[in-house]
Amino acid sequence: MPVFHTEQTDNIHCLPICHYRIEFAQLVRSAIDEIRPQAIAVELPATLEDRIRQGIERLPLISVVLYQNDRGESIYILIEPADPLIEAIRCGQERDIPTFFVDVDADAYPLFRDPLPDPYAILRVGHRAYYESFRGHMLPRLEKSPQDRIREKGMAFRLQEIRDRFSSILFVCGMVHLEGVRRELSLVQTNPMGRIKRQTVQIFNLHSESMSEVLSAFPFLSAIYEYHRGELPPEPARRRFTVRKTLRASPFGIVDGGKIASEEKALREAVTWSIHRVIDPSSQMIDRQRVNLRLFEEAARHYHQDTGERAADWQKRTFFKFSRNYAILDRLLLPDFYHSLMSAKACIDDNFSYAMWRLGSFYPWVEERGRLPTLKISGEQIFLGTRRIRIRRRMHKPRQRPVWLPVRKRPHERFPGDWLKGFDGKGICSYPPEDIVIENYGQFLKRKGGRLLSEEQSRIVPMTASLLDGIDMRETLRHFHEKRIFVRENRTVRGAVGSVVVILDPDEKNQFSYCTTWHGEHDQESDMAFYATDPADNVVGPGICRCEYGGFLLSYPPLRMLDVWTDPEYRWFHQKPEKLLIAALDYSFERYVVYVASKPPRSYMKVFAARMGRKIVYVPIGTLSPVVLKKIRIFHVLFGRDRRTIARDYIW
Repeated sequence: MPVFHTEQTDNIHCLPICHYRIEFAQLVRSAIDEIRPQAIAVELPATLEDRIRQGIERLPLISVVLYQNDRGESIYILIEPADPLIEAIRCGQERDIPTFFVDVDADAYPLFRDPLPDPYAILRVGHRAYYESFRGHMLPRLEKSPQDRIREKGMAFRLQEIRDRFSSILFVCGMVHLEGVRRELSLVQTNPMGRIKRQTVQIFNLHSESMSEVLSAFPFLSAIYEYHRGELPPEPARRRFTVRKTLRASPFGIVDGGKIASEEKALREAVTWSIHRVIDPSSQMIDRQRVNLRLFEEAARHYHQDTGERAADWQKRTFFKFSRNYAILDRLLLPDFYHSLMSAKACIDDNFSYAMWRLGSFYPWVEERGRLPTLKISGEQIFLGTRRIRIRRRMHKPRQRPVWLPVRKRPHERFPGDWLKGFDGKGICSYPPEDIVIENYGQFLKRKGGRLLSEEQSRIVPMTASLLDGIDMRETLRHFHEKRIFVRENRTVRGAVGSVVVILDPDEKNQFSYCTTWHGEHDQESDMAFYATDPADNVVGPGICRCEYGGFLLSYPPLRMLDVWTDPEYRWFHQKPEKLLIAALDYSFERYVVYVASKPPRSYMKVFAARMGRKIVYVPIGTLSPVVLKKIRIFHVLFGRDRRTIARDYIW
C-alpha cells in the first residue's frame, strides 16, 4: 500500500496533496482505506457540490463543470479520475462516508502557478519527506493573496462545525493552504463573507478530442488508473502479431490470426495489456516511469503495424535519454505527454509520434451523445499554458484535383495461385540493380573503416618545427591558456579492410529463418552470406519474392565461400551475427574486418580475431544514415535468371 503522511489536529487528519496529480489520488484512496474516517472534508466550495457530485456519478465518463464569475469569465472544473479531491469524494460515495465541501467560493481569486516538485518523487522518497521538503523550503517563499486568508479561515470554520460530530475526519487539502488552515483551527472562527449559492452552474460531457489536451493525466494514464482503482481485468494471453505487407495500406488494426481488429479494440487491448506491468511492486502504486515505457513499447508495435518499420534499440535508448533531459529543462523528474511526443518525433519520426499520440490520447469511456450536452474546450480556455506540436505523417494522400502522372502500376495476380507458377526455375538469383547498391555500400563501409583506423593511429602533439598534417583547432583551444599550438600527425595504417559484416537485427527472436550463401557472378561482385525473412512470406510476382535482411557478410574476391550456415568449422557458433563474423575473419585476405551492429562483438570474438591475425573494426550502426539502411534492407529473390527480364515490373 502507498505510504501516506497526515498532519493531525485533534480528530482531524489533514492530508496534503497536489491538485490533479495521479500519485496523490492513489494516496487519498490509501488514506481512506487505512484511517477509515467517519467523515471526509475536501477543499471545494459548497456552491458547486450538486454539479460536482453529478459529474462524479458519471465517472469514468469525463465531465466539465462550467460557471461564470462576477467578471463574466468562464471557469471550468474537470471531473476526472486522477484528481485527488474527486477521488476523495468518489471514495466517500462508494463507502457511504459523509463528505463535506468546506472551501469558500471566491470570485476574484487570482491565477497562481505554484512551483511544486514533481509528484513522482513520492514513489522514491515518500510522502512525508516530500511534504516536509515543500514546507521547509518552498512554502515560506510562496506569495499568498488576501483571498487565501479568507479561504483558510472559511475552511477552518466549517471544519470546526463538523469536528464535534465525528470522531475521525479526513481533510484533503492543497499543500499551500494546509499550514494556514491548521493555524486557524486553533482559533475561534466566524463564517467569512462569501457567495452561498450560484445559479448558472452547468455540467457538460467532455468531447473526446479535448481529452488529450485538457486532462491533467493524459488519457492513456487516466484509463490505466481507472482500471487500477477497480477490479483489474484479467491479464490477456500473449498474442503474436503479424505484419503483412498487403495490409499496410488498410486502416489501422491489429492483424491477429489473419483477422484485422478495429482501431478501438486495438487501443483498448493496448491499455489492458499495460495495466499489469505499470504497478510498482513495493508501493503497489502506478509508476509513471513504467507507464512511459509501456506507452513507448505499445506505440512501437502499432508503428510497426502501420508502416512496417521497427524502432531500433538505439532509437529507444536515445528517446528515453532525450525525453529525460527535456523534462529536466522543465524542472520535472519524468517527461509528460508533450515531452514524449516531441522526443518520439525527434528521435524516430513523425509516424512514430503519431502512433504514440493516438495511443496516449485514447480513453475507453467516451459518450459523444448522451443526456448531457458535449463541450469541446482547449487548453487555452482553462489557462493551462499548452504547447503545440505539429505531426506530419508520411502517408500517401490523394490530390484534391486529379492529375495524371506517368506512374507504373503494380501488377496483380489474375487469379489466386497465378504467381506460384513462376517457382519452377532451376536455381535462385538476385536482382542486379540491388547488387550494385549493396556492393557500393560495402565499399563505403570499407572506406569508413579505414578512416576510423587512421583516426585511431593519429596523434596530437605541440607544434615545434612543422605543422605536420595540420593544426588541431580543438586541442589548441583547449590549451589556449598555455599559448601553444597543437598539430595532428596522421600515421599510415598497415593493411586494408577485407570483409564487411552488417547486422541490422541480431535476430534474438528467430524471425529471420532464411539463411543462405550467394556467390558473386563476376569479378566485381563479392561472395555474400546472409540471413533474412522467408521468401515465401511475401510473393510479389511470378517467381519473385520480397525479403528483408537481418544481417549479411560481404567477402571479396568471389567464388571462394562455402555455405557458411552448414560449414562444420563454424558449428560452435550458434548466434547468427557471430557466425557471420567468424566467417568474415576466416575468408578475409586483409587484416581488418568491418563489423556494423548496434552492439560491439563480445570479447572472445576479438580473441579469435587476434589468433587469426585479424582485427575487428567496430562501427556503431547508429552512426550510419537510417535512410540508406532502410534502402539496402529490402532485397528480392528471383527463382531463375529468366525472371530478371520481368522483375522490374514487380519490384517497387
